[in-house]
Amino acid sequence: MSLLTAALAFVLTLGGAGAALWAFQDRLIYFPDFTPPPPPALLGLGEVRETRLRTADGLDILAWSLPAATDSSPVVLYLHGNGGHVGYRAERVRRFAQLGWGALLVEWRGYGGNAGSPSEYGLAEDGRAGLRALQESGVAAPRIVLWGESLGTGIAVRLAAEQPDAVGAVILESPFTSLLDLAHRHYPLLPSRALLRDRYDSLARIGAVRVPILILQGGRDQLVPPEMGRQLRAGATAPAEVWESPMAGHDDIAAWGGIDTAAEFLGRRLR
Repeated sequence: MSLLTAALAFVLTLGGAGAALWAFQDRLIYFPDFTPPPPPALLGLGEVRETRLRTADGLDILAWSLPAATDSSPVVLYLHGNGGHVGYRAERVRRFAQLGWGALLVEWRGYGGNAGSPSEYGLAEDGRAGLRALQESGVAAPRIVLWGESLGTGIAVRLAAEQPDAVGAVILESPFTSLLDLAHRHYPLLPSRALLRDRYDSLARIGAVRVPILILQGGRDQLVPPEMGRQLRAGATAPAEVWESPMAGHDDIAAWGGIDTAAEFLGRRLR
């Protein structure tokens, strides 16, 4: 095989991979469990109630609501990652309840029995519906904590940047600078900038956030390099802290003390 033929074969292979990425990228980004989660009571979450949220683009989506212990307790708007559904976060909700926090866990479109298909635009609408529900229920802005998990960090930063006076703090668990940066890292030969539709560009938005930010990350995270969290802190104009567990990976921040760290942070930072 000549060098020209080999080069052409490489380009065609790369082009085929790029076409596949364009056509099937949603399957590489979103991993929903399509089935509805079990009723919270069956998971030992007797205080949690299922509720419905109406998005601005007309979808009716599921959410789990946990009442706060007091009228001054934090209320977490929880935006989960790209896998599973809210039922996979039952232990997380249990910890919130033990701390006396309230919580509203938004279930994404296309997840957990919800109609629709996930996209950056759609998940942003779902997150806005959750924030609007807390506001309409009378929760004061300084009590609201935007907590994003992995992919959900992109939506948390976006909402906090869009509505800087609507929340009291932001917690980013295993965050990334942008999906484009991750694509460059994991697929360096593909023209990701031309192919990727959903960007989740938190680094471009985090400077507009005006409330304290806590970044939780694992030193053994093989999906999102910890330096991305440090880049987000450097790009923030609001007070921002990074907590890193040297033993944690991408999905086990809570097991290594992340929630305790968040509780201490909110105790210091919420107005």
